[in-house]
Amino acid sequence: MKGIQDTSSNTLRQLLGNGLTYEIPKFQRDYSWENEQWDDLWQDIQTIINGKEPGHYLGYLVLQTSNNKNFKVIDGQQRITTISILILAVIKALQKLVDTKIDADSNLKRIESFRNSYIGYLDPVTIIATNKLILNRNNDTFYRNKLVPLDQLPKRGLNSSERLMKNCFEWFATKIQNKYTTGESLAEFVDKTVDKLFFTVISVNDELNAFRVFETLNARGVQLSASDLLKNYLFSIVDSDSPHQSEILQIESLWGNIIGKLGSEKFAEFLRFYWNSKFKTVRKNDLFKAIRRNIKSKSEVFSLIRNLEKSSDTYIALKNPYDELWKESKNIISNLNVLKVFQVRQPFSLLLAGYDELKSNDFEKLLKHLTIISFRYNIIGGLNPNDQETIYNELSLSIRQNKLYDERILKKIDPKDEFFETAFSNKDFKRTARNHKIVKYILAKIEKNLYSNDIDLFSELYTIEHIMPEDIEEHWETIPDDVYERCVYRLGNLAILEKNLNKEAGTKNFESKKKVFSKSSLKTTTAIPEHYQVWTENEINSRQGQLAKKAKSIWKI
Repeated sequence: MKGIQDTSSNTLRQLLGNGLTYEIPKFQRDYSWENEQWDDLWQDIQTIINGKEPGHYLGYLVLQTSNNKNFKVIDGQQRITTISILILAVIKALQKLVDTKIDADSNLKRIESFRNSYIGYLDPVTIIATNKLILNRNNDTFYRNKLVPLDQLPKRGLNSSERLMKNCFEWFATKIQNKYTTGESLAEFVDKTVDKLFFTVISVNDELNAFRVFETLNARGVQLSASDLLKNYLFSIVDSDSPHQSEILQIESLWGNIIGKLGSEKFAEFLRFYWNSKFKTVRKNDLFKAIRRNIKSKSEVFSLIRNLEKSSDTYIALKNPYDELWKESKNIISNLNVLKVFQVRQPFSLLLAGYDELKSNDFEKLLKHLTIISFRYNIIGGLNPNDQETIYNELSLSIRQNKLYDERILKKIDPKDEFFETAFSNKDFKRTARNHKIVKYILAKIEKNLYSNDIDLFSELYTIEHIMPEDIEEHWETIPDDVYERCVYRLGNLAILEKNLNKEAGTKNFESKKKVFSKSSLKTTTAIPEHYQVWTENEINSRQGQLAKKAKSIWKI
């Protein structure tokens, strides 16, 4: 995997031994695990202790290091912190045995061994810890001064994440003391835990490679938080400039608002849309590199985050056609609904630029044109989205600079009519929820254009009828298999039909279906029995060709 210095599978014993230290970056997210996660970990450990599983996999641990001795925990801090607290709870249980003079010498040795191996060195005179794990700026003081020395834990004056850490310690302490009552059983619990819990450890040498790892793993369905990495980078810039405490609080508030609205997973996607609406297009894997290259000062960080906070509202509204922002414009609601049906992502950078810079009429015009281009280029044409993004970016930058919509730029990406008509004539739509909506949209649009009959695209009253049915029974058994395969999902074989009539039509032969189609309120559907006496591949091709000619004039800038 590009950017990775090393990848290995490690047990906890391997990770925490040999004088290695781990630091959670200063501005990484606070501790946030609760009962559900603690219990999941506890149950997983119990399956190992009871011999039901030979080991348990804890997922990816992404570390950054320059010397393979001191590591920053880029992803996995919740798991590492919780396991450290769990081991401290075991040490607490051993200390209680010592205090009650139960096998005191052996248990003191166990305490010393576990501390040195998994927690760190505790000075016996000053009770100051040199820990293997350093937490972030909001959690480390409590961890270092209260949890590690096993001091009396305060009941008041804790922030929310400190309280979770306190609750975590007490939760595990109760579980351990109820189940393991001897030094031997506690030692066995720790030994099996550190030997049979393991991670896939990915080591990188800088934040840029860590970001690339996140993007690669997220593309594979492993959700790691690139937003945490970006946050740490930006906040570190502010922190290096000796900020006033109010500046840190302000930037944390702005960041919290953004993540609160979008969620950390959607944030990464939004960030790229925002960036490409203002700067030359960057690919996902180069986004963090571009931000590091362009954002280097405290003022630039504040400007970026303020703009992100503002644009996040627009982005959320663009994703939701019925957002309060669009209540005055039926056209915007309609066209955003169409883009939602298409599930295309390319227009969002351009729409962010358009909303910021254009007058309302020009923004509506841009949005309408984007639905047309998305239909011609993406849905029917199936053309390269990378070329499309390049033109959208060119137009975004033009809009940012000139405050005008130059549709000549957009037309660079508009497929030629001849290509569009040919692609439309050959288009089929396999059965998926998305395709069902797209076919309804296409046929409803043609119905409205030809007959001024406006039907609700999202109404449950209508569905898609396969004239040559998907389930061929005795009425269609003369259709050769190869003809069926070519025709059943062709657009020419599809019609909008009322749900009750669709049920009545079922898999009947074409002669019977014609009578059902004649009852429909849709003219494009009643036209089928009016113009076709039989239903073969020739008729399907003919009807689709006619629809393609109409489409060429309907979907046109």
